[in-house]
Amino acid sequence: MSAHPNPSVLAFAGDRLLAQGSLGEVLPTVHAAVGAGEAVLVLDAVSGKVIDLDLRGTAADALARLAPAPEPEKRGPGRPRLGVTAREVTLLPRHWDWLSAQSGGASVALRKLVEGALKEAEGPDRARAAKDATYRLMTTLAGDRPGYEEATRMLFAGDWTAFDAAVADWPADVRTAVLALAEPGWRNGLGRPA
Repeated sequence: MSAHPNPSVLAFAGDRLLAQGSLGEVLPTVHAAVGAGEAVLVLDAVSGKVIDLDLRGTAADALARLAPAPEPEKRGPGRPRLGVTAREVTLLPRHWDWLSAQSGGASVALRKLVEGALKEAEGPDRARAAKDATYRLMTTLAGDRPGYEEATRMLFAGDWTAFDAAVADWPADVRTAVLALAEPGWRNGLGRPA
């Protein structure tokens, strides 16, 4: 199951979208459908991964099992109240010299460098993650459908017109889910072309 206690999910019974929303909101619908004999897939709406649920007992029992176990309090170096943790960093002496000369010291300089790198990579990283998630979702929901192989090639090639055409004949709920998950991947995460 996803590490987040209440991720956004999609629940499919075959080609039909049963429910979507937080896991806590969707679980009762999934529980009832499985109880009625339907085969249901629950997928993380961000990563495209299948989520395994323990549906034994009542829906309330299954919901209770979703609550995360409390984490033991961690003690150690750093500023835990701020979310800061101490870890070892190995650098060359000239790197340490440069960091020490920076305003605020080595820790502040390293945080600024990391934040800058995160912002710079945000679009490409988001696009790559969206393509990977879309591929997982497509494989799960449409891996045996006509156009799947072409859609996969066009997804990773970034040919969105051909991608749209490849998924055009898929069932509406499957197509909608795939296109929604692929959206951040359009043009390197900068939005879908008009």
